[in-house]
Amino acid sequence: MDSIISVLQSAWRYIMLVRITDVLDVAIMSFAIYKLLSLVRSTRAENIFKGIVVFIVALWLSSLLNLRGINYILSYVVEWGVLALFIVFQPELRRGLEQLGSKNIRLVRLLSPEQQSTELEKAIDQTVVACTEMSKTRTGVLIVFERSMLLNDMLRSGTMLDAAVSSELLKNIFFVKAPMHDGAVIIRNGRILGAGCMLPLSKNVNLSRDLGMRHRAGIGMSENSDAVVVIVSEETGSISVAIGGMLKRHLMPETLEKLLKNELMPAAEPEGQAQKNSWLLDRLRQKKGGGEDE
Repeated sequence: MDSIISVLQSAWRYIMLVRITDVLDVAIMSFAIYKLLSLVRSTRAENIFKGIVVFIVALWLSSLLNLRGINYILSYVVEWGVLALFIVFQPELRRGLEQLGSKNIRLVRLLSPEQQSTELEKAIDQTVVACTEMSKTRTGVLIVFERSMLLNDMLRSGTMLDAAVSSELLKNIFFVKAPMHDGAVIIRNGRILGAGCMLPLSKNVNLSRDLGMRHRAGIGMSENSDAVVVIVSEETGSISVAIGGMLKRHLMPETLEKLLKNELMPAAEPEGQAQKNSWLLDRLRQKKGGGEDE
């Protein structure tokens, strides 16, 4: 019993020494480690990371076992290791910096939130209608819904537009003999800003072999940004959605609509909360009206 009390007292004294800055320090380091692990999720980077771990263990063992020759060579390699890492991880580092620098801060909004929500909801409905019809005719489709990260580089690779989203327009763009049918359509705030745009291909070697270039481009776009990408297969007519490097395949139109609205539309106010807020507003009006009468 005394030993337990002693342990508890020691633990309490240690807790009392912890400062807020210490907690913040640990939180920042944990977040940095999490981001580092997220960066090396791909097979190529993961294998390189494993190789670095093996190299560090070998360096430690050579020092422990007093293997001077091996330790000298490994220590010399360490001096160039940082530069080598920058060269090896150049694509991943560039992608991370692009994601960090392309965060869009909109200080001025031309449309009210209600107008933007209405425009976006209409775009989603028209996209679902178009994808459903093109799925039946096995027409290849690649539609990118931009979110917080701007896709201006991708827009410059295609034809710039500024048009409302409609099922007829989407079907005309992706018509097999149309000049822009092989590229992607990019939608921002419920409007088509570009068509025939080129997207980066995924570098994930674990993707299924039955996925064509259109699917690999859609997955690659979702890996390099926070966009939501809708894909219709030209071979099978199946509808898929790529988000965060993950592909959700063989979606029904109802599932597609629900998925797009969950990802792109702001969370709607619960009905009960809306009724409560309406009741409070009515009560405030009544009180205000009663005060004026008196």
